[in-house]
Amino acid sequence: MNVKGTVIKYGDNVDTDVIIPARYLNTSDKKELASHCMEDLDKTFVTRVKPGDMMVAGNNFGCGSSREHAPIAIKESGISLVIAKSFARIFYRNAINIGLPIIECPDAAEDISEGDIVEADFEKGVIRNVTKNKEYKTMPFPAFIQQIIQAGGLVEAVNKGMIKPV
Repeated sequence: MNVKGTVIKYGDNVDTDVIIPARYLNTSDKKELASHCMEDLDKTFVTRVKPGDMMVAGNNFGCGSSREHAPIAIKESGISLVIAKSFARIFYRNAINIGLPIIECPDAAEDISEGDIVEADFEKGVIRNVTKNKEYKTMPFPAFIQQIIQAGGLVEAVNKGMIKPV
C-alpha cells in the first residue's frame, strides 16, 4: 500500500485536546469531528487540508486522553498518513484500530518540511520526500496492520474476514 501527499507539519506534544477539543466530544459524526480538527492549534487546518495530505509532527504526538475521536478527526479530514518522531502509545493503537496509518520515523519527521510532497510505501517501510529527493527507512507495517488499514479499521477487517478475532 502506498500513499502520496502534501505535508502539514506540527511540533512536539500535540495532544488529543488540540487535535479535537473536548467541547466537540458529544458527537460521533465523523464529518463534524473533522470540521473541528486541530482548530485550537491551527485555525487554518480545516480550510487547507486536502484528501491525501499527510501530517508530520515531532515527539509525543497524540498525548493526553485516550479518546478515539482524535485519530477519527484526523482521518476523516483527509489525512492519509501521520509521521512523527514518536507517538503516545494509546493514540498509536487507536489510530491503527480506526484505520489511520501512522509511522514513527524520527529522521523523516525532523527533515520533512511543511508543504513537501512525500510518498510512503507501507510494505517496504520506505518514506520518500519527493521535494527534497531524500529517502528514509522505517519498519514496514506487518501484514495484519496493512489489512486493518486497507479495510478501514479493525472492526471492518474482522467483519470482512480479513483478520480473525482472538
